[in-house]
Amino acid sequence: MKNTRTALITGATSGIGKESALGLARAGYDLIVCGRNQTRLDAMVKECSAVGGEVLGIVCDVTDEESVISLFAQAKRQFPHIDVVFNNAGSFLPAARIDETSLETFKAGIDINLIGAFLVAREAFRTMRDQTPQGGRIINNGSIAAHVPRPNSVPYSTSKHAVTGLTKSISIEGRGLNIACSQIDIGNTATPMSANFSKGMLQANGTTIPEPTFDVRHVVDAIIYMSNLPLDANVQFMTITATQMPYIGRG
Repeated sequence: MKNTRTALITGATSGIGKESALGLARAGYDLIVCGRNQTRLDAMVKECSAVGGEVLGIVCDVTDEESVISLFAQAKRQFPHIDVVFNNAGSFLPAARIDETSLETFKAGIDINLIGAFLVAREAFRTMRDQTPQGGRIINNGSIAAHVPRPNSVPYSTSKHAVTGLTKSISIEGRGLNIACSQIDIGNTATPMSANFSKGMLQANGTTIPEPTFDVRHVVDAIIYMSNLPLDANVQFMTITATQMPYIGRG
């Protein structure tokens, strides 16, 4: 009898999501990988399938309620049990001071980083509530911006602070349903999104300095560790950063 566990990863076609999907495949998980671009998603399915396990690719826009509902409906048709959902999809936005940030830009940040996270978490929660055996684990991708914002990042920092509230609320509401909720807050892992960090980043004191990054494999190891825990144990919050980045004492 097959005992493979299943993980669903949003934003799985690039960066942390892609590397986490590949890591979970290597760790023996079947996968549901999600992204907005069909071509990149097809390539991701092929790459994960070569590692091992069953892989289902589903195009999904996490900002669209019907798209997220459809994502979980399709996933449940192929997999009888979803054990882990890595709620990863999100985006940076162009740096701008609050007085130069349009409502449209602010809403775009909230839509993908917060509304998207809520919709995925809600459908994950419903799925885990109703499946047999009941329960599962939701891992939200927060950010160190959930603790200490960068200058000129109002939409991103606001959304990530709110994700922390989402994580705490799910953790309370999952009690009694065997649903655990965790959050990983990542600072300066080396992905295409952080490619410019070494060129210099604006600091709270007005200076611009290069910032170090660290290998994304360490984030993947953390995701696998959190995913593999039994449901009676939980990493509520994990912060993983480049050791020498200006985070503790930022500014």
